[in-house]
Amino acid sequence: MDQAGDLVRGAIARFRTRQRVPTLNDRFRGFAGLAGNAMGSPWAFLTAFALVVAWAATGPLFGFSDTWQLVINTSTTIATFLMVFLLQSTQNRDTKAVNIKLDELLRAIEGARTGLADLGDLTDDEIDQIERELVDVAREAGVDALPLRQELHARRASLRVTRGARRKKQTLGT
Repeated sequence: MDQAGDLVRGAIARFRTRQRVPTLNDRFRGFAGLAGNAMGSPWAFLTAFALVVAWAATGPLFGFSDTWQLVINTSTTIATFLMVFLLQSTQNRDTKAVNIKLDELLRAIEGARTGLADLGDLTDDEIDQIERELVDVAREAGVDALPLRQELHARRASLRVTRGARRKKQTLGT
């Protein structure tokens, strides 16, 4: 474990000290991070809100014309379209980082099911099955008060399995 940690730390140190030319991907990632932080701020929300209020206030001035309506529709569509890419880039990077950290924790804990590190490659049904197993293990360990959201999700998954089994029986019976 210590050798692996030294290896990772050494690789990170070598990577950070190496001079390299920023690629388009590096530049976009930096821009996406800055833009995501800026657009997620209260000031960005207040600015957008003020623009919508200003647009609405100009409605009587422009007679609520089709052009007046087109301005807000086009503006919001373009802003939304561009923000989707920025936010998706930021979310992908954050998700990778969190998954790497969780994978490392799984490897560090003796007795942990390290096979859970590849959950992203499983089907939804397989993930639901593992979730049900973990809920059952938690209950056996005396953890009855699971968070409501997890409890509801587990029940919905269980109902989907039950309905699927009933459909199979009905199909086979006819």
